[in-house]
Amino acid sequence: MLERLEIESFLVLADELHFGRTAERLHVSRARISQTIRSLERRIGAPLFERTSRTVRLTPLGRRLHAEVEPGYRRVERGVARAQAEARGIGGVLPVGYLGSAAGEFLMDAIRAFGCLHPDTEVQIHETQLSDLLGPLRTGRVDVLVTQFPVAESDLTRGPVVLRVPRMLAVPANHTLAKRHSVSLEDLARDRVFACSGDVPDYWQKHFAPACTPSGQPVRRGRSASTMQETLAMVGAGQGISPVGADVAARYTPRGVVYVPFTDAEPVEYGLVWRTSGETARVRAFVAAAAELAALPEGAQAVGTEPEGAQAVGTGMEGAQAVGTEPEGARSLGTGMEATGVRGAGMMPAEPAEPAASASASASASAGDR
Repeated sequence: MLERLEIESFLVLADELHFGRTAERLHVSRARISQTIRSLERRIGAPLFERTSRTVRLTPLGRRLHAEVEPGYRRVERGVARAQAEARGIGGVLPVGYLGSAAGEFLMDAIRAFGCLHPDTEVQIHETQLSDLLGPLRTGRVDVLVTQFPVAESDLTRGPVVLRVPRMLAVPANHTLAKRHSVSLEDLARDRVFACSGDVPDYWQKHFAPACTPSGQPVRRGRSASTMQETLAMVGAGQGISPVGADVAARYTPRGVVYVPFTDAEPVEYGLVWRTSGETARVRAFVAAAAELAALPEGAQAVGTEPEGAQAVGTGMEGAQAVGTEPEGARSLGTGMEATGVRGAGMMPAEPAEPAASASASASASAGDR
């Protein structure tokens, strides 16, 4: 069994490729690092680093060992850090993800509200992708996710709806539907509807691109796309149509694409999801702050009925609602959104809106910022 200093010395030296800087980071002497690496190489039975008077680099064996050891060690580090933070209470680091610009804007407001209550917690923001809808939660990259419903997974807890967005249909500009002021779900049978590629649950796929219309007409499947931009590019190229949220219509106006509002489609709903096994005081506090922010007098219903396998939010969670119950409310984006290429009563062309404030995996925002 490798000792902790051996693992840390190996990983940090592989990162720095410099004995002096490695010693500084680990707060030990340079001689101690050299001794530890030699001991590790004797234990392995072969050199892990090639050393010259000027350079240090991994051997092929060293690279393979690093690829095997580094991910597991980082998971252990994160687990210990989260356990320590949980023992201390709410304070610490909370990685939160979002899918889409509307969810991103809501998340910025939620972080500010949460920061007023818990200024000692740092919220790290991660943008997730449609092609890996729930992967960031399961890998531990994020602890909470603001994403599109429905979500019906046995290992995940589905929280309250926090945002509603009217649904629209993206069609090619020369399509017959582009001349209409509105469309219905029956119009999905008029062309191929794009599917999502990647790790997307089948029930989620069918919710947004059903296999048939309400009257039973079959809906033809088009090509699969891994991002919204890719979907819209194919729509603009005349290869099919796609239901989207009104937030997409307001922010993305590629050439050759027209958005037409639905008259009978349920709005796109966003809500909070987290790992059932990863529910902590910090997660509960953030969900409560987000639910309170979203609350409106008229209330909000979750998509459909309670899905099988979804976990119920505990009744003791302040501000969060049980799955299948009616939360106090959810924000709505009005139907009067203005965007170039949008058709509908009362909608006038305007300059495309600025993209939502996004944050990559490397970005972080202090919850205390306001």
